[in-house]
Amino acid sequence: MWVSDILCITGWLSIAFSKDVMWLNFGRISSGIGIGLISYVVPVYIAEITPKHVRGTYTFSNQLLQNAGIAMVFSFGNFINWRTMALLGALPCFIQGIGLFFVPESPRWLAKVGTDKELENSLLHLRGRDADISREASEIQVMTKMVEGDSKSSFYDLFQRKYRYTLVVGIGLMFVQQFSGSSAVIFYASTIFIKAGFPVAIGSTMLGLFMIPKAMVGLILVDKWGRRPLLLTSASGMSITCMLLGLAFALQKMQLLPELTPVLTFLCVMLYIATYAIGLGALPWIMMSEIFPMNIKVTAGSIVTLASWSSSSVVTYAFNFLFEWSTQGTFYIFGAIGGAALLFIWLLVPETKGLSLEEIQVWLTRQPDEINHI
Repeated sequence: MWVSDILCITGWLSIAFSKDVMWLNFGRISSGIGIGLISYVVPVYIAEITPKHVRGTYTFSNQLLQNAGIAMVFSFGNFINWRTMALLGALPCFIQGIGLFFVPESPRWLAKVGTDKELENSLLHLRGRDADISREASEIQVMTKMVEGDSKSSFYDLFQRKYRYTLVVGIGLMFVQQFSGSSAVIFYASTIFIKAGFPVAIGSTMLGLFMIPKAMVGLILVDKWGRRPLLLTSASGMSITCMLLGLAFALQKMQLLPELTPVLTFLCVMLYIATYAIGLGALPWIMMSEIFPMNIKVTAGSIVTLASWSSSSVVTYAFNFLFEWSTQGTFYIFGAIGGAALLFIWLLVPETKGLSLEEIQVWLTRQPDEINHI
């Protein structure tokens, strides 16, 4: 996290004080790498330090705070210039860099590097000095030694038969998150409003105000409903709203009900982002932080993060061409992918609510006879 903070600070300062395009590009690359690192490390760290009955809520809070930051940018961007915004972007990184001196190391990481006493001290720091951490510490130590004994942390270990399922789930969730159109709808909301004839100022303001409440719904429900119901609800909502967006633009093209297209487009964009937020927005990152054992977590997490950001880049780049080709067709494609995502989640994605990380990893990577032996 310190590395990502340094990269982000360097990037934002380069943008804020840039004299030419080269410094702007350098700043964007530096901050982009930093954000890529922290987008993976933070949910993993939160999942590793929190008790199992509130793990989903705490990890989902990462998404809530991201939405709070986006809402602030939407608001401040109306009256603050971009150089000042870049300086403000560096401020949270400075604060986090200082705060990391007071943050305990992950107990599961300490178990991996073999410092049992430090593991127990970390758990006591996290659970309270009077808490009984003996059972949790024992589970962490046993599972860590077991997976470390199976294989080393190398790229080729990912393709062992017992890890293929978790890798498919992790990469698959990131692909359906992005190819169902989330990056395109969020990044190009203003373009969509303009095309539909809806006032951009009103749409952008409402979108900014909507950012925090929509994320709170998932935060409240994730440890009550579970991961699968929220993912299924999210994929269904995204698919339906994309189909309705396609219908709205089809009506516009046929010059039918012209007064309906702007309102329907605005409502569908808001509902799309709301259903995205309660499930596919945050849960792929939560699931990724839960399903991979310690010996492959770094490698697998890196590949899953790469899958997310690369597919986001593809969708963001392709959207303008698709939008010019066929406005309604673009959303029909996103809606169809959302339908395929629904099937993928129903058939392959496991429920992890209420299970410790060790229980999840034993369940997903062990054969039944191995589980009974453990």
